[in-house]
Amino acid sequence: MRKEVVLITGANGEIGHGLITHLGEKGNFSIVALDVSPLDKSLMKYCERFILGDILDTMILGRLVVEFEIRTIYHLASILSTKAEYNPETAHRINVEGTLNLLRLAVEQAAWQGRPVKFIYPSSIAAYGIPDLKTKETAGKVKESDYLQPTTMYGCNKLYCEHLGRYYSSFYRQLAADRSQNTIDFRCLRFPGLISAVTIPTGGTSDYGPEMLHHAAQGMHYDCFVRPDTRLPFMVMPDAIKSILHLEAAPAEALSQRVYNVTSFSPTAQEFYEIIARAFPGADVAFKPHASRQGIVDTWPGDVDDSAACRDWNWSPDYDQARSFDDYLLPAIRQRYAK
Repeated sequence: MRKEVVLITGANGEIGHGLITHLGEKGNFSIVALDVSPLDKSLMKYCERFILGDILDTMILGRLVVEFEIRTIYHLASILSTKAEYNPETAHRINVEGTLNLLRLAVEQAAWQGRPVKFIYPSSIAAYGIPDLKTKETAGKVKESDYLQPTTMYGCNKLYCEHLGRYYSSFYRQLAADRSQNTIDFRCLRFPGLISAVTIPTGGTSDYGPEMLHHAAQGMHYDCFVRPDTRLPFMVMPDAIKSILHLEAAPAEALSQRVYNVTSFSPTAQEFYEIIARAFPGADVAFKPHASRQGIVDTWPGDVDDSAACRDWNWSPDYDQARSFDDYLLPAIRQRYAK
């Protein structure tokens, strides 16, 4: 018999580190991890198998179908917003074609198992596209269905994959005479900016906050690429992992939609700096907005409405702004760079 596993793509990324560690420490799951870079050695002990490979490699995915019974796919692999703007066609291949490959894998697994396979997909506030600053300032908490005109390739990719997830869950091959009733159970979280104390920021357009923090802790100068008044929603990694696991565990009948906002706190860049400056009095930060990156951030909401997640699966962050810094970020960052 094939072994029952969960599949985690993009396993070596920020979310992958937290998710594998959490699932591995619980010990109730056999994990197959996939990434294009070698897996962090600290994570190997938690994995049934690590596969060094690309989600565009259909041969690798085909072997997974034959060898394992995949109950849940956590599809974390993607090219993030800033890098995607430099290589939009490559980003499309990874972010969309790669996701399509995994959706197809999930459909095949569901057909073999005779039951839906859960497909957990992290999306992003990059899916939004607010037209101007005045609108952003008056929009308040933005709902999942508002302002969906993204201006970045990453945002377009994420929004399209959200729609693909809805299609594969509810309408896949809807005209086929042999249409399967067991396809996939697609569940999506639209994340704000994520901050981890464990991993280094990797090129997201919201990474000015964590980059500022890591530079200050090392006594390094940092040029912040957005204005001091720039506001975005954020969440620390433990809450991101919590939200993924709670959405995955929610009964299907409790879910009223496929895509859910989640968030925790929404500081301006200036407020972010002030917290860091109190923690690291020598913090050397200059605000030097980068016109293009600032333009992208200005299209993203200053806050999002996560009331649907709160209602449907009892979402509530463990870390507000004060606790995020005082209990999670600052102690871990200090320890990381202790001399």
